[in-house]
Amino acid sequence: MNIKKIQEGVFLSKKVLVRADFNVAIVDGKIQEHYKLEACKKSVDHLSGQQGAKVALMSHLGRPDGKVNLEFSLGQIKEELEKILNKKIVFIDECIGEKVAKSLEKLQEGEILLLENVRFHSEEEVNDAEFAKQLAENFDVFVNDAFSVCHRDQASVTGVTKFLPSFAGLWLQEEIKNLNKVIHEPLQPATAIIGGAKIETKLPLINKFEQTYAHILVGGKIANEAIDQKTEFSSKVILPMDFAIDRLDIGPKTIARFKDIIAVSKVVVWNGPMGKFEEKPYDCGTKEILDAIIESDAFTLIGGGESVQVLEENNLMDKVSFVSTGGGAMLEYLSGNHMPGIESLRVVE
Repeated sequence: MNIKKIQEGVFLSKKVLVRADFNVAIVDGKIQEHYKLEACKKSVDHLSGQQGAKVALMSHLGRPDGKVNLEFSLGQIKEELEKILNKKIVFIDECIGEKVAKSLEKLQEGEILLLENVRFHSEEEVNDAEFAKQLAENFDVFVNDAFSVCHRDQASVTGVTKFLPSFAGLWLQEEIKNLNKVIHEPLQPATAIIGGAKIETKLPLINKFEQTYAHILVGGKIANEAIDQKTEFSSKVILPMDFAIDRLDIGPKTIARFKDIIAVSKVVVWNGPMGKFEEKPYDCGTKEILDAIIESDAFTLIGGGESVQVLEENNLMDKVSFVSTGGGAMLEYLSGNHMPGIESLRVVE
């Protein structure tokens, strides 16, 4: 698919609305997923480097159910975002209306505007056209740099594209490039590792990988569900041979077999932990598999909040070929499903 890219736009003296992904876990005031904040840096630098451009960042955080709830205020990320972007952040407690217009007028060179949580408005998730128009009305251009919401048909993702010239940000382009690398004719043998919960969300992905991958290694809660439900797969799909106590992690025989397969793979895609990794001793399988991925010579791609959490906690983000910011979006893209956020940036020929 040919999409409009930020490199093709001219943003001199333009007011630019950027859809970023700042939907991060915050525990005791501390941000847990810094990589999501870092993902927009290249696009912000590219835009703010054009003379007279004024950049505003828009995102959601959590599930405030369409109401103002300070537990989900994006004001919480202001200080950390300033450190990452190395720019002064001006935060305002609104994302539409006169307050946005006035803040843009006052914005100084080198400053970035951070808008309040777009999901404080119930119109966001239902993609209300009038709300999308209000989001757009203070701006000249829209840039989508939030791959993680591209499977959503929402006002801040697709709605605004009906009112503004729209482009794919640099991070969004990186996501597409690297995910395409593991979808279309991956180097063989290619191995997918699928864990976590909710087998109904992972089955389409397993079925898709069966078409082109040599091995699909299944762990986590979905492995238990597949075994209990007697789900039938091809010989490419390898379920656990043994479990840790209470079936809350894969067992030593399974770990050994999975590691042997990973060691000879040329491509490894991983989504979802192998067990209840946040509680010892059930973190063993996930850590062993992660070590095997890092030690391999394969092109490695990891995505999904829990999988990436393990990477961040162990300071291993730079040991993986590519880390996707998408959980559900990554599953949808790899499964070959419709991605409204990307479709809305398509070049009309």
